[in-house]
Amino acid sequence: MRQNNWFDPFYIQSHLTEEESNIQKNVREFCNKELKSIVIDSNKKNLFDINLYQKFGSLGILGQTLNSHGGSGTSNLAYGLVAYEIEKVDSSYRSSISVQSSLVIHPINEFGTEEQKNNFLPDLIKGKKIGCFGLTESQAGSDPSSIKTVYKKTKDGYILNGTKNWITNAPIADVFIIWAIEEKKDHKSIKGFILEKNFEGLKTSVIENKTSLKISPTGQIILNNVFVPENLCLKNTDGWKSVFSCLNKARFGISWGVLGAASECWIIAKNYVENRIMFKKPLASNQLIQKKLSEMQIEINLGLASCLLSAKALDQGKDIINAISILKKNNCKKSLDIIRDARDMLGANGLLDEYHIMRHLVNLETVKTYEGSEDIHSLILGKNQTGISSF
Repeated sequence: MRQNNWFDPFYIQSHLTEEESNIQKNVREFCNKELKSIVIDSNKKNLFDINLYQKFGSLGILGQTLNSHGGSGTSNLAYGLVAYEIEKVDSSYRSSISVQSSLVIHPINEFGTEEQKNNFLPDLIKGKKIGCFGLTESQAGSDPSSIKTVYKKTKDGYILNGTKNWITNAPIADVFIIWAIEEKKDHKSIKGFILEKNFEGLKTSVIENKTSLKISPTGQIILNNVFVPENLCLKNTDGWKSVFSCLNKARFGISWGVLGAASECWIIAKNYVENRIMFKKPLASNQLIQKKLSEMQIEINLGLASCLLSAKALDQGKDIINAISILKKNNCKKSLDIIRDARDMLGANGLLDEYHIMRHLVNLETVKTYEGSEDIHSLILGKNQTGISSF
């Protein structure tokens, strides 16, 4: 007889507080009601409903770890559980929350002035305004220090020039967090700025020919002599340390999210092989199929256990920078392997929209690349082990 804890062999659920369990349950119900019914059609049409942001806000999952300006004040573990549940539907939806919370709300809260926090955070947390994070450029992906977007100090503020590429939410954003450098002979000084969509000289374009994360609105940000008032510079930024603070917040959520996609495909495959009859018996009776199911179970639960420990450490104020690189590298890689096996177990049916697997597969090809590719996180871990930088 199958044991009741087959889905949760390490009893991860028993480590959650009542609040964390309720948050996970509420988000799962929201996903089933609001997102699953539209995901296939939205993916076909490259369509993101911007009204979802206010629904996310009402659910309390934007900037949810903040205790001020309308934030829910949840644990980081609860944030991870939200990412896990939402990416079960589609990585695009998890990306929308990740960008808003980790890459827009977080830098304003951590590096902004009280005036900036009061002006921007309430609407961002409620989902009344949508944000984006402008760091990546065509020639500066894995090497963000190569960015060419520059700022020049003027009497009353700054002038920004440059182009950002592959920016989630750029076409629909109201608030833009832009990172730019001031070129000097001896060093590059980086600053963060808050821009609004009506600023003169700021334009966006849409990337329309994507085959992955098709629901997520992605585009360029073009900055042509954009004037940014003095009071919209993130005064408390501390060089590249502040940039990586944002990226690591996002990586934490990604590490949970990809396991959500993998879990969904695991269960889809499990249900399929239990009901698919081949050679007069269920496909699930095949030894190779059971081996694949066991490997899915192992990697997902090891990943979730690691995420749980990291979240607990983060909530205790501990430095988890090495854990984040381990999780981002491992969970993305293992989730892709799991989803590929799930696709294989469904045969040709695995290619159909109605089974969702192929959409998750192509989405994770993007997720494993952004916020630090697999190889980049290997180099980060190697540097932190040896004290020797290879890049």
